[in-house]
Amino acid sequence: WMAVPSPAYAQIFAWRDAAGHLVLSDKPKEPAAKSYAVAAPTPVATMGEYRTTRPTVSQRAALYDSLIEQESAANAVDPNLVRAVIQAESAFNPWARSHKGAMGLMQLMPATAREYGVLDPYNPVENIRAGVAYLKKLLVRFADNVELALAAYNAGPRAVERYGTRVPPYRETRNYVAKIRNA
Repeated sequence: WMAVPSPAYAQIFAWRDAAGHLVLSDKPKEPAAKSYAVAAPTPVATMGEYRTTRPTVSQRAALYDSLIEQESAANAVDPNLVRAVIQAESAFNPWARSHKGAMGLMQLMPATAREYGVLDPYNPVENIRAGVAYLKKLLVRFADNVELALAAYNAGPRAVERYGTRVPPYRETRNYVAKIRNA
């Protein structure tokens, strides 16, 4: 199968410079430069109005699908929104930990985990249960405005209120909301 040519989306050329450093470019410097074909990018998967960066039927995501459905139904939250939050927060890695201390699939902060009675934030059952309940609390607080609830999930509800009940002007928060809302 390796002998069968495949259509390339782009070419990358590689060579070593005089100091021995590897150089990658979209243009060849010399005929001896190695050439690599780059396949076309995989389309971004969308789930209704929410977006993930990977196809929704990934192996890791599928492990949590029934749990997401169960907790979403129990809290009357769109399961596709929950999937998109998990994708943005941890890429479905239950062992994810941020430099700020957020933990697990839905990246619960320690105070949020305590508030929702989570004993092990890396346990997917506890993490998703608490994360979905917290997301529902934010949706209620911001009158079902998904954009504001997402901003609050990322930056905290006080930050949203401090900026006149608008998405705070933090680059990270704006990118987070846009990433999930498929803006």
